[in-house]
Amino acid sequence: MSLKIRLARAGAKKRPFYHIVVADARSPRDGKFIERLGSYNPMLPAEHEDRVRLVNERVTHWLSQGAQATDRVAKFLGKAGLAPMPVYRDQPIQATPKKKAQERAAERAKAAAA
Repeated sequence: MSLKIRLARAGAKKRPFYHIVVADARSPRDGKFIERLGSYNPMLPAEHEDRVRLVNERVTHWLSQGAQATDRVAKFLGKAGLAPMPVYRDQPIQATPKKKAQERAAERAKAAAA
């Protein structure tokens, strides 16, 4: 059985609130879970202490049992110091302007400087 530490949505319409849970990877997002490990309230300011709350002992227990954290939860765990901070790559190379667009931008820069 593959275990995930992930978010389960709760709260009202347009007022999200998430529980951080351990669940089987095959179960639905808001469905059956094994244990609740904390909560995440995105409506609070980023620096507020109750925005992300975790039960540290249980999180470390489940990580030692092989549970994998999702991207968002891994970021929370990294900030809390319970797991290494995930590495995010820079923007993909596809997002950069192509050769002709770069040439046109260089010509515009020359014309503006002159």
